[in-house]
Amino acid sequence: MLLALLVVMPVEGAAAEAGPPAPGPGSELVPGVPPGPHQPWHVDTPDQMLPPRVYTPSAQEDAAEPRDAPAETDALIEYVPLSEAVAGKSVMCSKLTGPYQRQVERWLKLKVDGKQSARDCAAIRAFQTKEGIKPNSGFAGPVTWARMQLLSAKKNPNAAGKCPVRSYRVACVDLTRQLTWVQKGKKVLWGPVPMRSGRAGYRTRTGSFKVYWKHKSHWSTLYNTPMPYSQFFSGGEAFHAIYGSIYDPNGSYGCVNLRLADARSLWNVTKTNDHVYVWGRRAGT
Repeated sequence: MLLALLVVMPVEGAAAEAGPPAPGPGSELVPGVPPGPHQPWHVDTPDQMLPPRVYTPSAQEDAAEPRDAPAETDALIEYVPLSEAVAGKSVMCSKLTGPYQRQVERWLKLKVDGKQSARDCAAIRAFQTKEGIKPNSGFAGPVTWARMQLLSAKKNPNAAGKCPVRSYRVACVDLTRQLTWVQKGKKVLWGPVPMRSGRAGYRTRTGSFKVYWKHKSHWSTLYNTPMPYSQFFSGGEAFHAIYGSIYDPNGSYGCVNLRLADARSLWNVTKTNDHVYVWGRRAGT
């Protein structure tokens, strides 16, 4: 009887009401490298989700730096179908159409038909080899497309004018391209860098916000896991580092996830009450 009550009684809290996470675009893909003793891109850092308890950290607490990420955490490991990631199987040139086939074809100035061809594969492989993406099998996956978007945005990430130009600092979060940067006026102060926003069912909120609390060594009260260099701007949503791959196709639980080095450098750029502007929509959400 007690078990029945536990099953039917609702659980309090936004996390319980939201239900299980929905799969993201390409969620059936896996890192395309053989299993090994250290695969930090498999590790994830869940988000806070619920608003944190705000307090003023002591000088001693602020002086403590979060631990460094494993050396290979930021490796450009492409996500591929399981059949191409089986240990010991060498795929010289993928014959499979990737989830970002059309986008990659357009970027490489190939025939845009959304179908993998021998010419497509050769061109994609050449790009992957140049950029250090592994495996360089020619599969048009999320890491390859993310790298292309970052390269295109390097000189002028706000070319489309989507982020408001103001006389003060604005942290710009482009959910469509999965990029973030900081600008003041038309000058880019920081970035752009790749990021990971909320997955289906946990979309990162869009609109104008302000950084209301910074906590360098924050821990998720929901998952009891680290959220290094957290800068909260909307409830439980924050910029923060993760000890895993930001290219995970599933996405975050709402936060703007960053590579550790990027989150650390952003910490020294943005201040409490700085403006944050979020727009667009992550693919598949």
